[in-house]
Amino acid sequence: MTLNKIYIDNIIKTALLEDINYCDVTTDYLIPEEQTGKARFVSKADGIVCGVDAALRVFELLDTVEYTVLKKDGDEVHKGDVILTLSGKTRALLKGERTALNLIQHMSGIATAANRYAKIVEGTRASIADTRKTLPGLRPLQKYAVMTGGAKNHRYNLSDAAMLKDNHIDAAGGITNAITALRSKIGHMTKIEVETRNLDELREALAAGADIIMLDNMSPELMKQAVEITDGRAVLEASGGITDETLRAVAESGVDIISIGALTHSVKAFDISMYIE
Repeated sequence: MTLNKIYIDNIIKTALLEDINYCDVTTDYLIPEEQTGKARFVSKADGIVCGVDAALRVFELLDTVEYTVLKKDGDEVHKGDVILTLSGKTRALLKGERTALNLIQHMSGIATAANRYAKIVEGTRASIADTRKTLPGLRPLQKYAVMTGGAKNHRYNLSDAAMLKDNHIDAAGGITNAITALRSKIGHMTKIEVETRNLDELREALAAGADIIMLDNMSPELMKQAVEITDGRAVLEASGGITDETLRAVAESGVDIISIGALTHSVKAFDISMYIE
């Protein structure tokens, strides 16, 4: 997966304009325009790095820089590892520092979390997926980071697939009514996922021909029953309230997908620092 460069540039320009406004009072008044310097990005924790190209692009949009990438997206890093080095105008290095760090720290935090979750479910049939619980404007970056860490993407937006959640179902008069109405209108390439809260709803979704069935906030024991009932007739997705402590048990229930909103909506930033030489 690669990121659209136009999209990245727009995100970075928005961030730089927000941060610098019309000038950097500290840097512009303190550092001579012709002064050059070097900088290095250093990992201060163990994890998976992501967002290296995005961080570099920040400095390229500010001025001409030379750089060496020592750790690329998806690489494992340890505390003290140098991720990349930069050289160029000192003003550009200082002005871009915060924006570049914001991007690489956030994306590396997501990639590290995704990698941790993926390792927990190793040896089962389940794979980890993200959700649409992303920060406005940053969804492509966040979903890219999820994949970099070894997990998968759920639907990108509302146009990708039909997903009947509890409010859709209640508004449409039930699971069967909702699926029947959708089938009569959607194209043959569009799949239908249905959120279910108990085994009776699961059975109804199966009978109505759902392609994917979400098991919402069910216990691992109930999920095992759902797997037996489904018997391969639909893809099963577990979601809701899943933690590091319960993740392995959920995976061992036999579900196909485990979606975790915390991958993007509340992930801890990965600790990286930039040092000027």
